[in-house]
Amino acid sequence: MEIELDLTQSLHRNASLYFEKSKKASKKAERIEQAIKEVEAKIAELKKKKEEEQAKKPLKKRPRAWYEKFHWFFSSDGFLVLAGKDAKTNELLIKRYMEPEDLYFHADIQGAAHCIVKTSGKEVPEQTKREAAIFAAAYSKAWKQGLAAVDVYSVKPEQVSKKAPTGEALAKGAFMIYGKREWFKNVQLDFAIGVEKLNEHYRIISGPSSAIKKHALICFKIIPGSRKKSDIAKQIKSIAEKKLNTTLSLDEIISMLPSENLEIEALQ
Repeated sequence: MEIELDLTQSLHRNASLYFEKSKKASKKAERIEQAIKEVEAKIAELKKKKEEEQAKKPLKKRPRAWYEKFHWFFSSDGFLVLAGKDAKTNELLIKRYMEPEDLYFHADIQGAAHCIVKTSGKEVPEQTKREAAIFAAAYSKAWKQGLAAVDVYSVKPEQVSKKAPTGEALAKGAFMIYGKREWFKNVQLDFAIGVEKLNEHYRIISGPSSAIKKHALICFKIIPGSRKKSDIAKQIKSIAEKKLNTTLSLDEIISMLPSENLEIEALQ
């Protein structure tokens, strides 16, 4: 190795100059090494993020059950409970799907969905009746009117009729109720929405908190509030996707919420 010396300077001065150059070179090398480490860390971070995205299960189109054309949930006791979404599905639910052994529920407020418990001839436990009453209350105008609770009644299918009083006509989706009713007073809007695993698919479920907590992998308690349904759905989608490492349908979440003017009270 050749070393150039400045003959106009003393040996000590030449040594000092080379020492300063070596210090600068050393600092430069440290900066380069630090830059390399930062680049490597960034590459590792991007690689991890890419792997997480690749590992995330893509949204697959799952088969739909016949009852999903309505509002629905399975009670804590395993009974299927259905409610109409509008005048058309209210009419369809009562005329085509309500059977003699079923139970009918309706909130005692104008603008409420028809609701039935599919019994398959089995005796309906009190827990399921209470949950069906909550479901009927949730799919009524109680949310929009800012009510925390509403009365709900139940009757047998033969008490539900399309026959109107003399001189009157019933609109599409409207029915008359005759005879004695079983009352559920001051039914709270105790509603939740969650995600369950059904075979290889995830699907959104909603209904009374007691039933949803039993069936869901992740559950959100919903209460009356001031937020739009779409905003609540986006928040639920974001949290649930991160926890379950999957992709969920925003439209499906929106369709399973009861009304506008909502808030998330808790994640369970």
